[in-house]
Amino acid sequence: MRLILASGSPARQAMLRQAGLICRAVKPDVDESAVKRGFVGEVPALALTLAAAKAMRVAQDEPGALVIGADQVLVCEGEIFAKPGDMADAAAQLRRLRGRTHTLVTAVCVCQGAGMVWSDVAQARLSMRAISDEFIAGYLRAEGEAVLGCVGVYRLEGLGAQLFSAIEGDFFTILGLNLLPLLGFLREAGAIRA
Repeated sequence: MRLILASGSPARQAMLRQAGLICRAVKPDVDESAVKRGFVGEVPALALTLAAAKAMRVAQDEPGALVIGADQVLVCEGEIFAKPGDMADAAAQLRRLRGRTHTLVTAVCVCQGAGMVWSDVAQARLSMRAISDEFIAGYLRAEGEAVLGCVGVYRLEGLGAQLFSAIEGDFFTILGLNLLPLLGFLREAGAIRA
């Protein structure tokens, strides 16, 4: 059974590859800002709506394939954050998150043909240390523009781990893909060996 990841995320691609999945990645043409603007509902439903929009967009061109879609929404004290547009935005976002606890809501779904056949939504809570402006500047210099593709401006699998004092939740969920539930579904569906 063909597996396709509807994402341009290097972290998601690496997770699936490291888990032994042979999966082609296709970056979907979805205007996430438009989806968010028109959305009414709770944050978990928004994350799933975004994941499904990506998967459905790719699934319509790939009949028969199982298409994996995923998205992540960061919310802090009621405010929904977006990926930073540039390094100045990244620094401003880290200043807004420092010393606070935020929630990452990660949704993953699998679509086939015209419908969603499975989904999962999980949350993780991350408490960021009260980092200084100097630390932020050094961190962004070291990490570079790779963090612009991360809604939280961090990659927990790298230097981003230094930003936090406490983390509650699944590591894979924080990286952007609820991997263990996804693998469970793929085994049940016969897409990977049980």
